[in-house]
Amino acid sequence: MNIELLNDQGQAASTYDVPETVFGRDYNEDLVHQVVVAYRNAGRAGTKAQLTRSEVRGTTKKFKKQKGGGARHGDYRAPIFIGGGVTFAAKPRSFEQKVNRKMYRAAMCAILSELNRQDRLKVVESFDVDQPKTKLLIAKLDEMGAVKRPLIVTEEGSEALYLAARNIPYVQIRDVQGLDPASLVGADHVVITADAIKQVEEWLA
Repeated sequence: MNIELLNDQGQAASTYDVPETVFGRDYNEDLVHQVVVAYRNAGRAGTKAQLTRSEVRGTTKKFKKQKGGGARHGDYRAPIFIGGGVTFAAKPRSFEQKVNRKMYRAAMCAILSELNRQDRLKVVESFDVDQPKTKLLIAKLDEMGAVKRPLIVTEEGSEALYLAARNIPYVQIRDVQGLDPASLVGADHVVITADAIKQVEEWLA
């Protein structure tokens, strides 16, 4: 299948041949959801920790008689008291979920295919700016029709490009190694260079 290849001015210069298996796959919402959730869960620290009643420091002495008015109580470390332990205390844990490599690649292909179908995938010959100026980058993205929440995927991004994008909210610049399903799903437009798309083909085909 063919995708339009845009020049620096955002105009169609030629077509680029891409494999149907990567950019023409049916969209599987359940698979994409599972992989995105697993990816984001893997980034969680999972370091929350609280104390149970047995771990709270303090005496275990019964603070009032069993009989003689009022409710029956043991020690002050019980969960119903301020400063007492937590009933079901959180402990450090891993939120990581196992995702097979085949599933991960299938989800990435499904996302790229859906972006292509919705005309949100822009393939360009090259993408860079001459000076680290925010205004230049905004103008360039405007020419591509990708101003809102763009994800720029390039293999030879200069320091000027990274500096120009630094002060624009929701603009991300990645190389192919740094691509992930969450960033692709969260982007309104994906601007990818021809060199980067070759690497994506080699990775996912």
